[in-house]
Amino acid sequence: MVYQIKELANGIRIVHQEVNSTRLVHCGFILDIGSRDENKEQEGLAHFWEHMAFKGTKKRKAFHIINRLDSVGGELNAYTTKEKICFYATVLRQHWTKAAELLCDITFNSTFPARQIDKERQVILEEMAMYRDAPDDAIQDEFDKLLFPNHSLGYNILGTENTVGQFSQKDFLNFVGQHLDSSRIVCSVVGNISFQKAIRTLEPLLSSIPPTKSFAKRQPVNGYEPSTGIQYKEISQTHCALGKPALSIFDERRFKLYLLNNILGGPSMNSRLNMALREKHGLAYSIESVYQAFTDTGFIGIYYGTEEKAAAKARKIVLREIQKIREKKLGTMQLHMGKEQTIGQMAMAEENYSGLMLVYGKSLLDKGKIESLEEIFKKIRSCTAEELQDLANEVYDVDQFSFLTYLPKPI
Repeated sequence: MVYQIKELANGIRIVHQEVNSTRLVHCGFILDIGSRDENKEQEGLAHFWEHMAFKGTKKRKAFHIINRLDSVGGELNAYTTKEKICFYATVLRQHWTKAAELLCDITFNSTFPARQIDKERQVILEEMAMYRDAPDDAIQDEFDKLLFPNHSLGYNILGTENTVGQFSQKDFLNFVGQHLDSSRIVCSVVGNISFQKAIRTLEPLLSSIPPTKSFAKRQPVNGYEPSTGIQYKEISQTHCALGKPALSIFDERRFKLYLLNNILGGPSMNSRLNMALREKHGLAYSIESVYQAFTDTGFIGIYYGTEEKAAAKARKIVLREIQKIREKKLGTMQLHMGKEQTIGQMAMAEENYSGLMLVYGKSLLDKGKIESLEEIFKKIRSCTAEELQDLANEVYDVDQFSFLTYLPKPI
């Protein structure tokens, strides 16, 4: 991994890695602003801003934004998380300058036209309805409220029908003005373009952006108490979520937890939860365990769906697997296989250059540096069975778990 970083006078940083084995260039702006920066009345505003960036700037209308890269076979996209907003694009290298200029324009020059707000409002309401119709997605959003009650980390990124229905142009301009901080913006570039060429294109575009400073402070997480929730839905399966807050990105044990989570219920079919619940008992089509780290906290969550009559048995099996990983130390071969599997997954992820571009930007914002895969691999390989068992006993304490269940409505 060979990357270079340049910081401009206004505080915006550019991180770049040249990859000669591709015809493409991936470029994105990663902003250290997310849904956790909203107050209750603003719930969903960051995500709505992400949508509105495509709806008009000082020199472009929505059609011109959408058509600019589509017409040359490129892709323009964006997403919002709890702590970040990202605008990014992928193009053939000969169209790099078009992508760079367009991304600068939508990131810094959005005008939030009132007519487009009304139109996009309905689009987002349809997006909400789509998620409500997908209980495996909806339960994950709803579960956040149990893990982070009365805190913006528990807000739904999409917002609520009430908040989304009230946002005006002034709300967007105020939110951007309050939170945009040029020192908390990274432009990340990965692809078949030299560092010198990337800087020659980006520096004139970005240097004209005035330095901005945000004095908004993120609210610390205000405590946690385990809780249980049951909701009745128009569904045919029982959907379950369980978990608790966990380690932040600054906790040195996070890679141990990443490894532990991967062994327990990661994406591979041989994870313990998948083997027990699906392969051995046939009680679920899919089950996943996730570990999500934020700047000051994090969480572990386990999600699955099963028949209502099998729900009690499925939960018993899941809790039994959690207890096993706490009580029984991993054997030498189990630990070795877990490490190699996790390292292999990370190595494959690095081959996704668009994803790598976004990881660079996020890492630079969160930690001020980019950890090489070799450093991460070294940390994973150094994990001992004793360390993982100690961590499992701390993090997977079921007595501290919250539980959320979606049940089919009685007929």
